[in-house]
Amino acid sequence: MWLKKNGLYVLLGVSVILAILGVSTANFIFKSGTAGMGILIILILYAQFKKSAKDTWMILGAFLFSIIGDWFLSNMNGDSLMFVKGIALFFLAHVGYLLYALFNGRIKGMFTVILLAAYLVFFFLVLYPTFTDVPLMIASLVYLLISCFSLGAAMGMEGDRTAKGSFILGIVLIIFSDTIIAFKEFVDYHMFDFLITPTYYLAHIFITFSLIKRFESKVPATK
Repeated sequence: MWLKKNGLYVLLGVSVILAILGVSTANFIFKSGTAGMGILIILILYAQFKKSAKDTWMILGAFLFSIIGDWFLSNMNGDSLMFVKGIALFFLAHVGYLLYALFNGRIKGMFTVILLAAYLVFFFLVLYPTFTDVPLMIASLVYLLISCFSLGAAMGMEGDRTAKGSFILGIVLIIFSDTIIAFKEFVDYHMFDFLITPTYYLAHIFITFSLIKRFESKVPATK
């Protein structure tokens, strides 16, 4: 039966192909492919492990909000309101990542404090002087805070080490991609623009891989 263990990795492989197409084309179907395949894999895992997989709905919601948020950012055409809406949806995505991590551990306090301090310095010294739109400034600051908290919670997760490491890497890649976007949109610095979408798609792939590894020992092996 293809929905067994190896089938999940086949779907993850499809996600990688969609990521490549998303980077090389402007087609939104491909651009939303990694999150979409992640949703499909989550639904399969939930169908097999209903009681122990309830928290995966947090990631499903995060992927769904990411798809919608990406649509807003892809169609903003300089409209700051569209950008704010996109940030709001990605904020909700981070809430999903944060809640999932907290369901599987607790926030790493000292790490989170250090990360917050570093990013607040970055925000007020580098980004803040560029803002002329107050709602956009507030949205960006709130999004920065939730990003730091979601990574801090990921660092405090328990369970399978590979699953935890993959999830942490996924959140790190999202924050890395967002940081490059901040330089692009607010500082007008474009040297690393080419890394925005690849790191974003890889984040979804690693988070999905994390979920597969979490349940892998419970999935019947393909004969």
